[in-house]
Amino acid sequence: MKIPQHPTLIRRFLLARQKQLQAKSPVLAASLVTIRRTCGNPNCRCARGKKHLGHYLTWKLQAKTHTVYVPVELVPQAKQWTQEHRRLKQLVRELTQLSLALIQTHVTARRRRQARS
Repeated sequence: MKIPQHPTLIRRFLLARQKQLQAKSPVLAASLVTIRRTCGNPNCRCARGKKHLGHYLTWKLQAKTHTVYVPVELVPQAKQWTQEHRRLKQLVRELTQLSLALIQTHVTARRRRQARS
């Protein structure tokens, strides 16, 4: 993201990002993964090559990775929820950058005013 130099523009960008910060759907801080695996039956098609698909959510909690199976009918919802988390996380990063830029421009503007007087 390109950060503007002028404090007024930075404030305008900040307000725009703050308005976008509201969640549009449930938020899920996890990763949705698809795993191909064999079932163990020697007569099954997965033993010859075409493996079974399984969808799982993984997340970390207190330094431990947790995994839960996601039924096929819930995969689109889970995908949307994890994407919403990514979107909000990116917005928070941008808000942080803009806030820091606003502080930095304030400091440089104050130094300019002090140099003039």
